[in-house]
Amino acid sequence: MEKTIAAISSGLQPSGICIVRMSGPEAIGIADSVYKSRGGKKHLSRVKSHTIHYGFVCNGDEILDEVLVSVMKAPRTYTGEDVVEINCHGGVLVAKRVLELLCLRGAMPAEPGEFTKRAFLNGRMDLSKAEAVIGVINAQNDFALKSSVRQLQGAVSVKIRELREKILDEMSFIEAALDDPEHYDLDGYAETLSGHLQPVETELQGLLLRADQGSILYEGVRTAIAGRPNAGKSSLLNMLAGYERAIVTEIAGTTRDVLREQVQIRGISLCLMDTAGLREASDPVEQIGVNRAREAIEEADLVLYVADAALGLSEEDLQTIRSCEKQEVILLMNKTDLLQDTENETVLAAREQFFGCPKVHVMPFSAKTGEGQKKLEDLIVSLYDAEKLLYNNEVTITSARQKELLRKAKESLSMALQGAELGVSEDFLNVDLMNSYRALSEIIGEEVTDDVIDRVFEKFCMGK
Repeated sequence: MEKTIAAISSGLQPSGICIVRMSGPEAIGIADSVYKSRGGKKHLSRVKSHTIHYGFVCNGDEILDEVLVSVMKAPRTYTGEDVVEINCHGGVLVAKRVLELLCLRGAMPAEPGEFTKRAFLNGRMDLSKAEAVIGVINAQNDFALKSSVRQLQGAVSVKIRELREKILDEMSFIEAALDDPEHYDLDGYAETLSGHLQPVETELQGLLLRADQGSILYEGVRTAIAGRPNAGKSSLLNMLAGYERAIVTEIAGTTRDVLREQVQIRGISLCLMDTAGLREASDPVEQIGVNRAREAIEEADLVLYVADAALGLSEEDLQTIRSCEKQEVILLMNKTDLLQDTENETVLAAREQFFGCPKVHVMPFSAKTGEGQKKLEDLIVSLYDAEKLLYNNEVTITSARQKELLRKAKESLSMALQGAELGVSEDFLNVDLMNSYRALSEIIGEEVTDDVIDRVFEKFCMGK
């Protein structure tokens, strides 16, 4: 018999209410052993499912708390088992006392994510939906929340099952033809296979491309603020953060380490990294900061490169920006408030230097006055268009595990299509098709190992 588990599901901090949850075959019986109604005559084991009952949690004659108890009977519950939720007052001590009492009466403390793990194992949700649950819990921005809710509603499951079915149709035909060649003709089948599965390959490629942008938006755009000393990098950080996060002085080299700050721009999360000024430093501590600045640029998705508009771009500026092959770069020609004409020669020269470079965007800017801030935000929003991903009804995968399985599925399917063009035997084609099918199945939790399941659910918080 499956053990009955219990945990505090609403977190351990003072609050208005706290929920202690139980799930398992003895959940209602254990709750009954500690519950006392106002009149003392009600038994939770006799009440209807999905009902709430007022009363007290008691340890013998001692009343621990005044509570509301929700009773939900299998199978129409979150876990597919009997579930009881005790809504008590939100004091940390009282919640712990209630949980300890339930464990004394036979419940076992739940592991992180064990309630959702049981929901998956009992067929209440597939693995992609289970991962969406933690996505909702951990969401730090609008895109993360909305995309996780869509996945929880089954957007990923539906798409993966649809693609998998098309691959299965071809596998079934090949198997039938190999077993009964008299009734199934494989002549010219390579062209038929390509016609049926090239659209699937295209869809898998589209899912992978959207997964790249989706993971950036989900986790936050890693944004390095870079440039020479005293260009205005820390002032830009303070502007975007909305408070004095970094020390700003006229002394070059003030920033020695990478300062990190999370900010929101119209629902998009930026993981800002303010870095040391780029130059050859004689001070060994400053040089370490410069090395870390270059590492931050390398790992960034977006580089906000700050240059002094009055000084123009140095050769080192040009080399650093041109080395950003994978990143989007917004070149901010800063301190335009000190110039009579914001479109001065250095700004125009910078635009000319990067003419024809679609990933480098040049604009005049003033971190001191805020000139250009709205245009900067407009540009960032256009580069990372969360609304487009959310509202064009296309599936966006944000899980690293799912993305890797998509890559494997696409790779195996491509090998099958290439093999068909080269005239490879159909039984060998079926091996590649099976590998693609299995990778897609693992996304939704079919043909998945216990180790993978454990890794997914160990990331959950306690009580979920």
